Amino acid sequence: MAKITYIEHSGKEHVVDVANGLTVMEGARDNNIPGIEADCGGACACSTCHVYIDKSWVERLPAKDAMEEDMLDFAYEPNAETSRLTCQIKVTDALDGLVVHLPEKQI
Repeated sequence: MAKITYIEHSGKEHVVDVANGLTVMEGARDNNIPGIEADCGGACACSTCHVYIDKSWVERLPAKDAMEEDMLDFAYEPNAETSRLTCQIKVTDALDGLVVHLPEKQI
């Protein structure tokens, strides 16, 4: 289990426990975190679970695959370094303490 901090664009923080094996997107959905819409349900077919990874965590996550890179082109104000789709990040104990920042909106 990992404790993940989701920070809304307004600055409001939500710290939740997310079970191993779920995705960061599922953790947000299951805990009613506003700002992650996840329209495609985690199929990497939209960009509505886009977040900015806290810079201290960017290098600690698995690399983006080509499909995620392509879908990020459709996200609201993507950042080449910190943008990720939360449906593509599987939770493990190694993610304990992960901090993600939500964009102003999802598109």
